[in-house]
Amino acid sequence: MPQGGGATVLALDTAHAPDDLLFRSDIAPGEGELRALRAAGDHVSLTRGAGLLVRGRPYAGEALLAADTGPAERAQVAHRRRRLAVLEREGTWAVRVHDPDAPARRGFPGLEVSPWEARWAVEGRFVPYEAERTVRVPNADGRERGLALGGELRFSVDGLAYALHAGVGPDGGLTAVFADATSGAGSHRFRFLSTPAPASDGTVPVDFNRAVLPPCALSPHFLCPFPPPGNTLGLAVAAGERRLVGEGEE
Repeated sequence: MPQGGGATVLALDTAHAPDDLLFRSDIAPGEGELRALRAAGDHVSLTRGAGLLVRGRPYAGEALLAADTGPAERAQVAHRRRRLAVLEREGTWAVRVHDPDAPARRGFPGLEVSPWEARWAVEGRFVPYEAERTVRVPNADGRERGLALGGELRFSVDGLAYALHAGVGPDGGLTAVFADATSGAGSHRFRFLSTPAPASDGTVPVDFNRAVLPPCALSPHFLCPFPPPGNTLGLAVAAGERRLVGEGEE
C-alpha cells in the first residue's frame, strides 16, 4: 500500500542502490556532489555531503544511519524540502529521494476513481490457512520475490462466490493484490484491496470502493508484487481507484 499517502508516493523522485550509494549531483545544484552512503555493517555511513540535515541538525563529518522505518517526512536525512530515506532490502542498502517538487508531482494528471456504489461493499469471511504460505510472484521490476499469504478472503457479489488470497498485516488487517476483468481495459493491470482485521468468527467487510492503485503505478521506484495465482477475478470490478487519467490512451 502507498505509505504516507499519494503525495509521498508521487514525491519519490529517485531510488539508488549501486554498491556505493551515490546521491546524484543534481540533487543539490551548485553545492557539489552529495557523495556516498556506503554500507558499514548494519548501518550506512554518510561520508561527505553539502547542505544536509541529519536528524534535524546540520551535517558535518560522519553519521552512521540505520534504515528509516517510518514515513518519508520522518527520514533521518533531509536536504531543503527533500527527504532522503535510507532503506535496506535483500541485503542491499539504498536511498529513496522524496522530493515534493518532483516533476511527477507537478505534472500529475490525477486518478480515475469510480463513484461509490453499495454493490461493491459486501460482507466477507476470512478463512486462514493452517500455516502461512509464501508464493513466488513477479514484481514490477521484473524480479520474482516471495509474497506471504495468510488465508482466503471469501465474498459474494451479485450472488456469485469469489475468493482472494490475502496477506495478514501486523495489526491483523488483510491485503490482497488482485486483477479483474477491467485490468488493462479501464483499470490498471492490478490493484490492492485492504480490509480491517476480521472479527473472531472470521467475518470482515470487503469494500472494493476502497481499492487502490499500487505505488508502482505512480512511481517506477517502488517495487510491487503482481497478483498471486488465483487472484484474477472473473468479475469486472468497476470500483475504487481505477487508473491514472490518460493511462492506456493512444
